[in-house]
Amino acid sequence: MAEEKLAAVDSELGADNRTADAQAALEAQIAELRTEIARLTETVSAIGSGAKAVVQGEAELMTERVRERVREDPISALLGVAGVAFLFGVLARR
Repeated sequence: MAEEKLAAVDSELGADNRTADAQAALEAQIAELRTEIARLTETVSAIGSGAKAVVQGEAELMTERVRERVREDPISALLGVAGVAFLFGVLARR
């Protein structure tokens, strides 16, 4: 009878040790995942900053080209703007 109880206690201790080991392994995995998420966040931030710089540069370039075009030929630029405004007006009336 005592041997059976002793075997049952040993079995419970073994189960507790396995649970503690599993919990420690899960905590280690969670720590690794947090580290990986932090690295991914930094990477996405860097990509976003790079994309922002590219878009800003392209917008500045396009703005400068439009300014040059207006300086070179202001009449055609004015007629183009008037035509686009007219089209928007016609479409807005519908």
